[in-house]
Amino acid sequence: MLGQMMTAPLLISSLIDHADRYHNRTKIVSVETTGGTETVTWGDVARNARRIGSALSALGLEPQARVATIAWNNRRHLELYFGASGAGFVLHTINPRLFPEQLVYIINHAEDRVVFIDRTFVPLVAAIRDKLEHVRHVVLMGPRDEEAAAQLDGLEFYDELVAGGDEGFVWPSFDENTASSLCYTSGTTGNPKGVLYSHRSTLLHSFGGNLADGLALSARDVVLPVVPMFHVNAWGTPYCSAMVGAQMVLPGPNLDGESLVNLIEGENVTIALGVPTIWQGLLAYAEKSGAKLDALQRTVIGGSACPPSMITEFRESYGVETVHAWGMSEMSPLGSINVPLARHLELPIEEQHRLRENQGRPPFGVELKIVDDDGRDLPRDGETQGDLMVRGHWVLDSYFRMQDDNILQDGWFATGDVATLDEDGYMTIRDRSKDIIKSGGEWISSVELENIAVGHPKLADAAVVGVAHPKWDERPILVAVAAEGEAPTVEELLAYFDDKIAKWQIPDTVVFKDALPRNATGKVLKRNLREEFGTVLTG
Repeated sequence: MLGQMMTAPLLISSLIDHADRYHNRTKIVSVETTGGTETVTWGDVARNARRIGSALSALGLEPQARVATIAWNNRRHLELYFGASGAGFVLHTINPRLFPEQLVYIINHAEDRVVFIDRTFVPLVAAIRDKLEHVRHVVLMGPRDEEAAAQLDGLEFYDELVAGGDEGFVWPSFDENTASSLCYTSGTTGNPKGVLYSHRSTLLHSFGGNLADGLALSARDVVLPVVPMFHVNAWGTPYCSAMVGAQMVLPGPNLDGESLVNLIEGENVTIALGVPTIWQGLLAYAEKSGAKLDALQRTVIGGSACPPSMITEFRESYGVETVHAWGMSEMSPLGSINVPLARHLELPIEEQHRLRENQGRPPFGVELKIVDDDGRDLPRDGETQGDLMVRGHWVLDSYFRMQDDNILQDGWFATGDVATLDEDGYMTIRDRSKDIIKSGGEWISSVELENIAVGHPKLADAAVVGVAHPKWDERPILVAVAAEGEAPTVEELLAYFDDKIAKWQIPDTVVFKDALPRNATGKVLKRNLREEFGTVLTG
C-alpha cells in the first residue's frame, strides 16, 4: 500500500520560489566586479531568475543544454544559479584560475552553448573564443559595454537579456533526477573530470547542509560565502540560503583580508565560509586594524585541513566558533562537519577544544568507512587509519561523459584520503593517499606536521612532503614561507616541533620558498615540491 501524501519533484526552482514567497524583502548585498556595492532582495533575485530563464529558453537551447559561467560571487551569478537550472538547463560553473588549455578542454567537453562572463574575464575568453567548438553566445554579466564589445566579437549583455525576459515565466516541471549543474574537478594530473549534479541531489544536500548539526543557516543569519561560486556551488550556500531565507553578502573579486574584514563589520555578517588561506589574510588584517568582528559568530573552514592555531585565534581573540568541515566536488561537497555531541560538553575545556580540530562526523545522507589495501573494512577506533570511502544521496556514481569509468567499489566512492574514524563517526584526515609519508615502514602524516608548523609566528605558510632517504626510504621535510619581515632559521623551526609530536616524526630539514605552488582551487601542489626538493637529503 502506498502512502497517501502529496508529492512534487524536488526542483531548484522551488527554492527560489520559496525565497520569493516568504523572504522577498531580505537583503542580498553584492560587491560588483566593476566596483561599488549593490543591494537587492531575494524578491529581486527571483524576478531576474525568471527573466533569465525565459531569455535562455527564447535562445532556442535544447533541454539540458549546458550554460556556463566564468564569474565571481555576485547577484547576477546568483540569479543564474536559479534561472538556468530552474528553466531546465545545466549550470556549468567554471574556475577561471585554470590554465587556458584546461578551460578550452572543459568548455568543449561539456559542449557549453552559452558562456556568461564577468568583466574581469573578457580578455581571457577573447583569447580562446575561436577554440570553443559549441558556444553560440557569450554574455557579459552587466550592462552594455562598448569597450568590452570591441574586445570580443558578438558579445551580448546580461542586463539586456534580463530586460527582454518574461517576469511571469513559469518554471517547467520535470523529473527531479534531471541534471541541474556541472562542476569539473581540478586534479593535479590528467584532464579535469565533470561531476553532474541533479535537482534531487542538490535539494537533499541543502536539507543536509541546513541541519542544526550542519551549517545550520537560518533566516536570522547573514551569510558570507568567501568560497567561490565557481567552486562546488560555493559549498551549496546559495541553495541553503534560499531554502531558509538567509541574507547573503556576495564578496565579488576582492578576497583580501581588508576587504573581507570591512564586509564582515559593515554588513554584520554572522557566518562566513572559506578555505584556510583566506582566513590567514583576514586574521592578519583584523589584528593589524584592531577590528572586533563583533557580529561574526561562526566560520566554516574546509578545502584543506584547518590549523589548530587558526581555530584558537578565532575563538580566543574574537569569540568566533570555527566549524571544521570536509567534502569533495564528487560529494556536492558536504561529507562531514565538526559539531560536538551533548556529552562532549561535559569534558574539560581543553579536550573540547581538541575535538574541534578533526573534520567531524557525517550528516544524515552520507556514510563513511575506512578500508585496508585489500578493501576490507577497518575498525572505527579513532586510531586505525585506512583509505576513506563514502556513499550517500549526494555522492556521484560516475563522472560526466566518461564511459565505463568503474569508479565505485561495491557501491562506495574512494576519496583518495587516508583517515581514521571513531565510534561516533568523527573523522580525521591523516593525509591524501599520495602524500602520506612512509618512513622506515611507519606512517607520518604531512597534515599533522603542517598544522604544527603554521602555528609558528614567523611563518606565513608551510607544507610537508616526503623525499628520498638512503636509510629510511622516505623522510619528511618542511617547505616554509616566512612571514613578512621575518627570517626564521632552520634550527628554530625544527625546535618548534619538540614536545608536539614524536621525535622520529620531526622533519629532517627545512627549505624556504617565497610562495607555495597551488592549483586552481588553492590546494598545494605537493608533486611539484617533491620534484623540486626530492634529492635534498641524498645530495
